[in-house]
Amino acid sequence: MNKRRVVITGLGTVNPIGNSVQESWQAAREGKCGIGPITQFDASEFKIKVAAEVKGFDAEAVCGKESRRMARFTQLAVAAAKEALTDSGLNAAAEAQQIGVVVSSGIGSLPTIEEQHSRGLEKGFERVSPYFVPMSIANMAAAQIAILFGLKGMCSCPVTACAGGTNAVGDAFHRIRDGYEIAMVCGGAESCVSPLGIGGFASMKALSHAEDANAASLPFDARRGGFVLGEGSGILVLEELEHAKKRGAKIYAEVVGYGANCDAYHFTAPAPGGEGAMGCMKQALADAGAAPQQVDYINAHGTGTAMNDKCETAAIHGVFGEHAAKLAVSSTKSMTGHLLGAAGGVEALFTALALRDQFAPPTVHLQQPDPECDLDYVPGEGRQMPMTYALSNSLGFGGHNACLLMKRWEG
Repeated sequence: MNKRRVVITGLGTVNPIGNSVQESWQAAREGKCGIGPITQFDASEFKIKVAAEVKGFDAEAVCGKESRRMARFTQLAVAAAKEALTDSGLNAAAEAQQIGVVVSSGIGSLPTIEEQHSRGLEKGFERVSPYFVPMSIANMAAAQIAILFGLKGMCSCPVTACAGGTNAVGDAFHRIRDGYEIAMVCGGAESCVSPLGIGGFASMKALSHAEDANAASLPFDARRGGFVLGEGSGILVLEELEHAKKRGAKIYAEVVGYGANCDAYHFTAPAPGGEGAMGCMKQALADAGAAPQQVDYINAHGTGTAMNDKCETAAIHGVFGEHAAKLAVSSTKSMTGHLLGAAGGVEALFTALALRDQFAPPTVHLQQPDPECDLDYVPGEGRQMPMTYALSNSLGFGGHNACLLMKRWEG
């Protein structure tokens, strides 16, 4: 079977360092950090004081009055999708039957669940909002995007924890490559900076206790003590190459490979030595027919937890051997925090822009390298550098692994 080529023609995002692609990428290039004190609820009695929140987002201005029937994660996804589709210049209405949506959310709307549970306790559970279920379920970001733009291709929501956004982009890539759709709107969305969200991750000792925003999200640093919970959305428009060329679309990068597997080891801890991540990266390379030595940059999962960073580093060594020393590897979570199901979408967007601009974004605040994390993590400041192939890694609870391989567009 002939495999069609797939390119990225549109980008959209709302995240802790910017409410648009231009604003976000400029902030990433400059190493700006989006972490700060929690404002979405009173955290004064919590040990966790900081999060990576979206700032200044006006849902009604972007989504209209319908935003009142959407949870925040859906509002963020709709805003990012609007930007991505506008950016792509795709005539979605004319080809709606051949355009699909794959948008992940790891959790859905915890804040809605919390709010309606409190209302049920107060007034009786049969008096919760009739919008409770359709607002809180994880697939609703994908569904609302499809409804808003009338997109009638496949509509799906991978729920694979922190790997979900990358699974969404990879699944969309294969749908187009294998001939099912001509274009896909894909990525992830998440918003659960709430008492239950913070409390749940804190109780499993996954979150950083640092109160200083500049010392909280520290991927690959010996001082790291957990991740910082964030929120946001990253959406890409993928398109079949000939279709994109025929309409004169601008192209950010080409998606050439996708790997997805499972550690099958533990429900939160990664497999020893990064075995699953290693296999997943190898899958993505094989899917593209690319050699490890061709990769120049990796946007790492890089959460800032002790186990993830050590195991991901070991996995990179296992896949790339001596070439690992020549790779630039950075974690943009050092700036955005960990966006859970949205992380892969935002990081795929940053990877595409890194290839376009030949610029590796930094791992900010990396000052004390862990001896077990011994790669070039682009510490402190971003770097202009030649790159042809770039990987984006996502490694989720449950052992879910997903990797995307992109190639610089030179057409």
